[in-house]
Amino acid sequence: MARKANVPKIIRTLREIEVLQGQGKNIAEACRTLEVSENTYYRWKKEYGRLNVDQAKRLKGLETENERLKRLVADLSLDNAILREAASGNS
Repeated sequence: MARKANVPKIIRTLREIEVLQGQGKNIAEACRTLEVSENTYYRWKKEYGRLNVDQAKRLKGLETENERLKRLVADLSLDNAILREAASGNS
């Protein structure tokens, strides 16, 4: 499973690139300065470009909660399947 991105850090990096652009650097130069590939920059901009840091933190919290709930559903489904199998064997 891929490592989860640090969303607030991504937002800060996007803002830093905007600042560097305001100082006259093009996107390629700004990305090199911050050690981010242009492909990564454009992917991040597409996914997170309209978020502010608070929204990004909320998004990360929701993603974490979603993962927890998915694991819970998987565990409950497994328990349910085991109970069904045990009940059918008792018939």
